Amino acid sequence: MTDMVNAPLALPPETKSRSLFQLAAMRFRRNRAAMAGCVVLVLIALFSFLGPLFISHKYDQVFPSYVSVPPSLEARPDAGSLQEAMEGVAGRARVTLKEFAVEGQTFTATVTSDQPIDPRTTRYFDRANEFDATTVVATEDDGKTLKLQGNVSREYFFFGTDSNGRDMLARVMLGGQISIAVGLLASIVSLGIGVVYGATSGYIGGRVDNVMMRFVEILYSLPFVFLVVVLVVFFGRSFILIFLVIGAVEWLDMARIVRGQTLALKRREFVGAAQALGLTDWQIIRRHIIPNTIGPVVVFVTVVVPKVILLESFLSFLGLGVQAPLTSWGALISEGANNIQSAPWLLIFPAIFFVVTLFSLNFAGDGLRDALDPKDR
Repeated sequence: MTDMVNAPLALPPETKSRSLFQLAAMRFRRNRAAMAGCVVLVLIALFSFLGPLFISHKYDQVFPSYVSVPPSLEARPDAGSLQEAMEGVAGRARVTLKEFAVEGQTFTATVTSDQPIDPRTTRYFDRANEFDATTVVATEDDGKTLKLQGNVSREYFFFGTDSNGRDMLARVMLGGQISIAVGLLASIVSLGIGVVYGATSGYIGGRVDNVMMRFVEILYSLPFVFLVVVLVVFFGRSFILIFLVIGAVEWLDMARIVRGQTLALKRREFVGAAQALGLTDWQIIRRHIIPNTIGPVVVFVTVVVPKVILLESFLSFLGLGVQAPLTSWGALISEGANNIQSAPWLLIFPAIFFVVTLFSLNFAGDGLRDALDPKDR
């Protein structure tokens, strides 16, 4: 009994504290819709940026024989199309096609004529998208009959081709690269400028707030296209200028949203406590104001990204954005809308990727808002 009294008391196991970021990450991982949106965004990014490494076609490669070809999982051309193409070539070379057969990647053909055939006629049989390396393997009837052999070029167009004969799969990948890059970079620019500007204006208040907000209203009054034209004249047309211009305009909405949040937050008790502890205005803005405005800002950013993609498409349509042969999802959608009756696949594929990206951003944004909300503990 004495031993039990003298025995040291057992201390409860030490609990490991978690930071605000770790708690937010835990809440975000529990949101299935947000996690699914992030997974889809990662898959789309991998498709856009790594996909070109696994296909043989380039975004600017033209296939003259396959203009506005619908999407298909089968190789082109098929046996019937090869026969028609060979007959067309034979007529162009002023000879008659007697026999034609395809085995694997090799074709054999027999052509005849009333006059001896110049062996150099084989150059007509080398076409960019069907036949290659055509040679004469035998000559009969004093040169009036030639037996030819060559290679067959078979191509796959899973997303079809556009009106210029370019592979839509490669162009959708390129469009994803440019649209995602412009959307994210322009949103980062608007986020960095708008959050700091709006938080500073709302917290300081008074005359400084009036001056800063009047400056925002002046920029609001400037036509967006006029601003872009002026910057293009001074700095030239480039990819970097696109997201800089869009980001320089989109931060205005961000600043007003953050300012409104700051006006409501600066009268809260924790801000008064921080002031009593002697923190400077910038320390209060950085440690207390900006973190508490992250929720609405993150949701707004997820809306800005697709909006920026559409703005980039608008600039490209005016000749101020991405120029051919480069493209973006917005430009592809604009082109597909003009050919929706004759070639609907030109609109369907880029629109699917754009819409899926938009929904994924919205789901991820809602999850981040719930996870970063300081009132949700």
